[in-house]
Amino acid sequence: MIQRRHVLLLAALWALVWGAGVFASADDATALVKRTSERMLTTLEARRAEVNKNPAIIFGMIDDILAPHFDFEKITQGALGPHWREATPAQQQALTNGFKQVLVRTYARSLLNYSGQEIRYLPVKPGSRDNTVTVSTEVRAPGATPIPIDYRMYDNGAGWKVYDVIVNNASLVNNYRSSFSTEIRQKGIDGLIIKLGEMNRKGSDSTGGKGQG
Repeated sequence: MIQRRHVLLLAALWALVWGAGVFASADDATALVKRTSERMLTTLEARRAEVNKNPAIIFGMIDDILAPHFDFEKITQGALGPHWREATPAQQQALTNGFKQVLVRTYARSLLNYSGQEIRYLPVKPGSRDNTVTVSTEVRAPGATPIPIDYRMYDNGAGWKVYDVIVNNASLVNNYRSSFSTEIRQKGIDGLIIKLGEMNRKGSDSTGGKGQG
């Protein structure tokens, strides 16, 4: 349900975009990205031996450092498109929880393989709507073409939150929208909820533990 390139790059996607507090201007979004990227990667390196023995530990690290600064409901709503309105409040919550776990587990697998690629931070750009910005970065590895990664963020009054990530001009939200729509047409909203659960069980097996619930 997700292209391989996204799986390989989510280490760069999520490790770059978090922080806390209220930020006075759009310019602070880039500083936030850089500061929290360094915190995530420093924490990983400090606990590398521990994580190598028990990879599931990485889920707690992601929950503590990254997850609070994603708007997972907004991300899920974007991925479902018009189907979001067809879901009951209980189904919307189940979809949000399931999709959050899919994204966290996908990122965790990639982060375990992070090997020091350089991250270049570019000037922030205004978004298409008020209180939104796009933070642009490039991930550079020796001998490889730089990979552009843009973070679409909005200020919810308490700080910046991410609502989409663009990798090589491909939207993470739009990438899932097609597969989610197909699943809903074939098996309904509950079928997609079941599918997300299956993906998370497989993700637990691939990272050596159950991780977050």
